Amino acid sequence: MFRNQLGNLSRVSSQLQRISRVELMSTEVQPAESANSVINEFRTAVTSPGEHSALQLAKFYKIPAEEKKQIFAGGGLPKQYEQQIKTFTEACLMVRQPALELLNYIKNADLSKPAVRYVIYGDNGVGKTLTMAHVLHYGSLNDFLLVHVPWAPNWTKRPKESTNSSTQEGFIDLPFDAAAWLVHFKTQNAKLLQKLQLKTSKEYVWSKRESTPAGATLVELIEHGIARIKYATETTAALISELKLLSTGGQCKVLVAIDGFNAFFHPITRIFSDNKQLVTPDRITLTQPFLDITKYDWTNGICVLSVDKIAMTEGYMDSYMPRYLLGKTGFEHLDPFVPVHVTNYTDKEFLSCINYYMDRHWITKTQPGFEEQLKFMSNHNPYTLMQIVRGL
Repeated sequence: MFRNQLGNLSRVSSQLQRISRVELMSTEVQPAESANSVINEFRTAVTSPGEHSALQLAKFYKIPAEEKKQIFAGGGLPKQYEQQIKTFTEACLMVRQPALELLNYIKNADLSKPAVRYVIYGDNGVGKTLTMAHVLHYGSLNDFLLVHVPWAPNWTKRPKESTNSSTQEGFIDLPFDAAAWLVHFKTQNAKLLQKLQLKTSKEYVWSKRESTPAGATLVELIEHGIARIKYATETTAALISELKLLSTGGQCKVLVAIDGFNAFFHPITRIFSDNKQLVTPDRITLTQPFLDITKYDWTNGICVLSVDKIAMTEGYMDSYMPRYLLGKTGFEHLDPFVPVHVTNYTDKEFLSCINYYMDRHWITKTQPGFEEQLKFMSNHNPYTLMQIVRGL
């Protein structure tokens, strides 16, 4: 139903043009604000997520280009939002209540206790991924090692390549996806890994001729998995295991962030075994380390997970509630957890978003009542609003 509604947006947008006579720029967008310009009412000069509070609610803050590149080079932002960032020549996130709630939990968490699991949930297009992005930005600036899976369903629906596992009979390896994740982990955490110089606790033997000795740095372990893709999945498992030990030992703190986590418990994948049978997620070796690190048997860590209807397949999208999307097995795996509900824009957030689009000259002139028309047509949904103004 959601996709059908989006499919009609081009027709709806044409109607909106006739009603509101919106004038849009054709291809060019004004350059981003200079550092010395006045901060508008829909912007905030506070760019550190750790300093965000109710004072910045519904305002946009700018992520510096270098930080955005480090954190999100391997994914973590919706594709169309990335396109918008390129068009607007700046990466801005709106400070919203669910993100403030999560940040407040994390800042006040007792990390000496078992890792707490937070589950972000909500309907399609409300901003779950961007809420997680806000938290990731905070974690990166506050010395958390990020264990981030940008979109878990990529591994179950469209893996780069699948092969039979050489170490676990009846299991499937995703070596190229594992190697890509190791590159993502290394990029996100490069500075902190260099600073902490974390070491492996034991020797890892990959073959008769290849091994990683005890006391090797985590960077060496990661680079082995990237260079020897055949062992990328095993290297990922070893890395996750070491991170749990190091974190529990107080040598680092870890922020786990997995978008579309319920894909790990969905009964249907698009991966076939040699006998043409569909492989369930629990038979994919790459899912095992991330299920392991989302348990509560370690400390000095935080788990922020999202559940999403789009992570499922047709026929399994009746509700966005965590119990439905996770199923019995997934719900019991995470129980107890703290739910964080993301909703559509409030009136204040909606107005802030419209002002931002006008500031970027995406919308240039409006007639009285235009904002009310957009509210009605988008139903305050952030993604739908972005699609409507995109089609004008």
